[in-house]
Amino acid sequence: MVTCVPDRNQSASLRRALAVLDHVRGHSGLSLTQLAEAVGLSKSTVLRLTVPLVEARLLERDRRTGAYRLGHGTLRLGQAYLATLDLRAVAAEESHRLMSEVRETVHLVVYDHPHVVYIDKVENATNVRMASRIGSRGPMHATAVGKAILAWQPEEALAGLALDPITKHTITDPDRLRAELSHIRRRGYAVDDRENEPEVRCVAAPIFNHNDAVVAAVSVSGLTSRITAARVRELGPLVAGAASRISRKLGRPTT
Repeated sequence: MVTCVPDRNQSASLRRALAVLDHVRGHSGLSLTQLAEAVGLSKSTVLRLTVPLVEARLLERDRRTGAYRLGHGTLRLGQAYLATLDLRAVAAEESHRLMSEVRETVHLVVYDHPHVVYIDKVENATNVRMASRIGSRGPMHATAVGKAILAWQPEEALAGLALDPITKHTITDPDRLRAELSHIRRRGYAVDDRENEPEVRCVAAPIFNHNDAVVAAVSVSGLTSRITAARVRELGPLVAGAASRISRKLGRPTT
């Protein structure tokens, strides 16, 4: 029993140190008093907790003012994390969870102007298979994933697109597409209503990276007999939620 006490104390100290580090993360500089008040600890305890953080360069303390801020060691950790990221691996858990929840095909795509490239696909084996293939390309303006990405791109990205009709529902008018992209930004997800395949509807949401830039999108696709207009409204928040969780794993700054 006695041998467990040091472990518990060390665990508690680690949690407190992480709380200190996390609080400093949101500020450009905090005095010892401010930091102690913020985390609800005594100044002596905070001072003790910050010593190893400063030694590891996770925190820095201004020699003149005594204020704490993040150290360059956190940058090294962040760069090491980003260097090991693989989008497919990062998104895999959320993609499979989304497929299990909605029982429809889930796609993951990346941006390669003027196309999107399908890099992963999770299918529900009990449904009709979608025609998409990993490695294939799709048009930006006629797919939900393409529009989800395009909605956060500069105007030049839209200006360089050829808005060719693919089905009778494809948006080919630039002004109408601009209005659609504005609507996508407001609600957080995009819809392909038979615009790329006559009997298929898709719902997609953008994925942001650590620079808060849209680099990919995730979608749910299915036949119009299953994904009705009413179901689109149910799927939208679910897809947007999955995209948001993937974005956080890619290091998107929290708001």
